[in-house]
Amino acid sequence: MDSFIDILPKVELHLHIEGTLEPETVFQLAQKNNVTLSHASVEDLRSAYQFENLQQFLDLYYQACAVLVTQDDFYQMTMAFLTRVHQDNLVHLELFVDPQSHTDRGVAYEVVINGIWQAMKEAQENWGMTSKIIVCVLRHLSPEMGMEMLDQTLEYLKQHPTAPIVGIGLDSSEKNRPPNLFQDIFAKARDHGLKAVSHAGEEGPPSYITESLDLLKVHRVDHGVRCLEDMDLVKRLSQLRMPLTVCPNSNIRLCVFDKMEDHTLKVLLEEHDLCVTINSDDPAYFGGYIGENYKNVANALKLSKEQLVKLAKNGIEASFLTEEEKGTLYQRLEDAVKQYEQK
Repeated sequence: MDSFIDILPKVELHLHIEGTLEPETVFQLAQKNNVTLSHASVEDLRSAYQFENLQQFLDLYYQACAVLVTQDDFYQMTMAFLTRVHQDNLVHLELFVDPQSHTDRGVAYEVVINGIWQAMKEAQENWGMTSKIIVCVLRHLSPEMGMEMLDQTLEYLKQHPTAPIVGIGLDSSEKNRPPNLFQDIFAKARDHGLKAVSHAGEEGPPSYITESLDLLKVHRVDHGVRCLEDMDLVKRLSQLRMPLTVCPNSNIRLCVFDKMEDHTLKVLLEEHDLCVTINSDDPAYFGGYIGENYKNVANALKLSKEQLVKLAKNGIEASFLTEEEKGTLYQRLEDAVKQYEQK
């Protein structure tokens, strides 16, 4: 099954680029940029990646963001990630970035996006890997600060009309930060043609998923695994064919489920026919890039080849690619499976 997963062309829709910073890179950049870390060594930092909840992870995540200072830092981080996932046969990526994590430290908005975009261009030139950017509002900060970030995004797009920024997201800690706090930001983003996605139903209740649909008018729900606590919501998600960008390794490492065998992905996919996709979230912290996420969930839940193909197809369907681009990827997936079966 692992070799079958290797040949599948994959799409990733839930990936925080700052969550790809491996401990070795964190220390290299900290040394280069004279940033003091609270951990003494790479091993010390890696051993801290044992989380009991989302907040414990976020505390480390935001601390590591401080090592990103120059445009080249953002380029190097993104290029390292894209090089790694090329090995997993990733063909299209829609990555999240948290501009507020950097602009709040005095790093210019364009420094962040330009560095990431440069790496994305090189990945397309080198391997044909396509990619887009979704800028995220940090929900633990005020809605006013989120609106300021959106205004910076719109100004950047005015100056760089070919930039790959296609959407706005809502991430960071869910607890007591319902989507309704941010509906004005999403309304303005919508008016300017940006797509909308939102983290909901991971740490927060199913009502956050409902608010994301009704108030933020999202095109995808990021995580969404707690939808099973509200069967009317599940029916609605099925009728809407609303994608859920599920992150199996992340869900285990952040104690959403005790172990992978308990994960509800197969139930969501088969019993409720939801548009479930597989993603890695923050792979440097959660023990695996997209290939490992596919393999871990496939092995734990005894997924068939047909179910794995269905998940890969869902990733294509849920992307913000054009119908023509999706058609090309569907064909590529079909060809890869046929070639595998003919071996």
